[in-house]
Amino acid sequence: MFSLTPVLVAVVCILIVWIFKNADRNVEKQAREPRARAESRPWVDEDLRDCTDLHEGEEDADEWHQSEETVDHIPFCPTRYSEEEMVKRSQEFYALLNQRRSVRFLSNEQIPMEVIENVIRAAGTSPSGAHTEPWTFVVVKDPEVKHRIREIIEEEEEINYTRRMGNRWVTDVKKLRTNWIKEYLDTAPVLILIFKQVHGFVETGKKKVHYYNEISVSISCGLLLAALQNAGLVTVTTTPLNCGPRLRVLLSRPTNEKLLMLLPVGYASKEATVPDLRRKPLEQIMVTV
Repeated sequence: MFSLTPVLVAVVCILIVWIFKNADRNVEKQAREPRARAESRPWVDEDLRDCTDLHEGEEDADEWHQSEETVDHIPFCPTRYSEEEMVKRSQEFYALLNQRRSVRFLSNEQIPMEVIENVIRAAGTSPSGAHTEPWTFVVVKDPEVKHRIREIIEEEEEINYTRRMGNRWVTDVKKLRTNWIKEYLDTAPVLILIFKQVHGFVETGKKKVHYYNEISVSISCGLLLAALQNAGLVTVTTTPLNCGPRLRVLLSRPTNEKLLMLLPVGYASKEATVPDLRRKPLEQIMVTV
């Protein structure tokens, strides 16, 4: 029996060493995985991630507000059109929106501020999760602030194009003749920066959950694009990757707001051109079951 003791000790030692080595490998593997994911998708912008967490209020109940308010319901009588009128209106609306293009050549001609206010009012009619209306539209007209925005975006965009986006992405957008130079940020009379509020606050200072804030604000942006087209203005949707925190500080926005989109707004310049693109036909985008 005693002659086996050294053997058992050796076996135990080998097992201990094997366990520790595997533990080290697992730790190293876990440390490498985030880096690998970051390297495979280096262009991911944290501000553009939907961080809605339906259970975040449970983690620290003292910080979060639980609403118990009730809302009265009232009669709703929407306008109803004849079938002929419906077809006509839907055709006219499609024809209007089908003229919408992403325009990167804007005139510096000023536009009425009342128009900007009205299109943002239209965007504010968007549905939102639990009617939290988690959007903030920052309108920038000051030339110095616009230029500072351009400097921040061009600095980050040069890095995006040369190091973050990768050859495939750069090649795909090359046909659109776009790069990190954004002259329209200086030229456009108005810049509209759309921030999503990842959570809100109630009067007591407690946090208020904003459900589906990314989807809600994205829908609002779609309505804003339609309203701008209806008003005869042009824009180009811009998602300034990795610029959100610096632009948020520049514009003195609170930390619960994350930049989702930037729209330079104005009239198309006389020399404006757009890519000769074609939209997919109905049979490629619609399925009837």
